[in-house]
Amino acid sequence: MLFNSAEFLIFFPIVIALFFAIPHRYRWVLLLAASYYFYIAWKAEYVVLIIISTLVDYFAGRQMAKIDDRARRKKYLILSLGIHLNILFAFKYFNFFNSSLRAVFIGLDLAYPIPAFQALLPVGISFYTFKSLSYIIDIYRGVKQPETHLGIFALYVSFFPQLIAGPIDRSERMIPQLKRVQGWDWGRTGEGLRRMAWGFFKKLVIADRLAVLVNTVYDAPGDFTGMPLILATYFYAFQIYCD
Repeated sequence: MLFNSAEFLIFFPIVIALFFAIPHRYRWVLLLAASYYFYIAWKAEYVVLIIISTLVDYFAGRQMAKIDDRARRKKYLILSLGIHLNILFAFKYFNFFNSSLRAVFIGLDLAYPIPAFQALLPVGISFYTFKSLSYIIDIYRGVKQPETHLGIFALYVSFFPQLIAGPIDRSERMIPQLKRVQGWDWGRTGEGLRRMAWGFFKKLVIADRLAVLVNTVYDAPGDFTGMPLILATYFYAFQIYCD
């Protein structure tokens, strides 16, 4: 599910309406369920990865809190880093390095038997991985205490408005907001809708229109010279910014 999809335009108002309709103590359950549904809508099997990420850092953080000596905490930091970075490497960077090695072996006229890793890139994997790692590193350094509520921590890792596009917010800023009692405010609602409308304009009107020209040039750069290449490069910068 993408933010500029018809599905999201149905999903988002329903979540907001339910959020303000139910008691505060159940709202984290709603947001966590909505976040996992948002993630599952991309590829259901990959929800296992975000659950592993959540459980590993919840466990590592709670164990670190029991140890005063930073040197003894390091084994839990290494556990977290090892699991997260290996998953990230496997899904995001393995094929890049694998194809580079294959090119070297072919250049040397050597056999290279390792196939490509045939898997879609899990949506938001960089964002939730580094968000979770920032949390565990802060605990290791002793600058924050671990979150004891597993559900709230799971919501912090998977919170759907930040899941696929960031920002990577720090836990000491985000987790208190997830616990705070929120009331309906027309002023904040209007400001939020204005920000969303401006974001949709930048995405749908500017970025997606520039992409037509950029893709035409970048798909066959050898067919163009001079000004089209220069314009495509500048337009690509604005496309990325507005996207």
